[in-house]
Amino acid sequence: MMTRRDLSFVITTAMVMCIPIVILAHKNNNQQTLQAAAYNWKDIKAVPTPKGERRDVFNSPTETLDQLELHITTLNPGDSSHAPHQHPNEEMIIIKEGNVSAMVAGKWQQVGPGSIVYEAANTLHAIRNTGNVRTTYYALQWKTAKTQKAVKNN
Repeated sequence: MMTRRDLSFVITTAMVMCIPIVILAHKNNNQQTLQAAAYNWKDIKAVPTPKGERRDVFNSPTETLDQLELHITTLNPGDSSHAPHQHPNEEMIIIKEGNVSAMVAGKWQQVGPGSIVYEAANTLHAIRNTGNVRTTYYALQWKTAKTQKAVKNN
């Protein structure tokens, strides 16, 4: 026969063991899965920055990715979006207009409208406007289960 003490121990143990499951479920439910959509340029709000402007399009998990993020940056002539850096997630830059110098794996390359820059995980990268007019580019980043492994190996 189970005593009150035994029952209390069983209930407490069950509750403690469920805490990680509840935390994980809450974490995964904080963001909606990105659904199919069309984004009209004129409807994407441009937020002024000291270096130009930024448009955040989406930043959410998808059915197959832990996180998919797209933002659009406009840089003033001579400005860089940030200092050279690296991170475990991969990134693709698509130049909409203007000319930029893109650091790819630590080496600078000149690219213009329609060009695509792929930044592999953990590679040194940056971008700067080398033209005399504003430049705009799309920055697409994604994270998967392998992204976390790249963090541990870095």
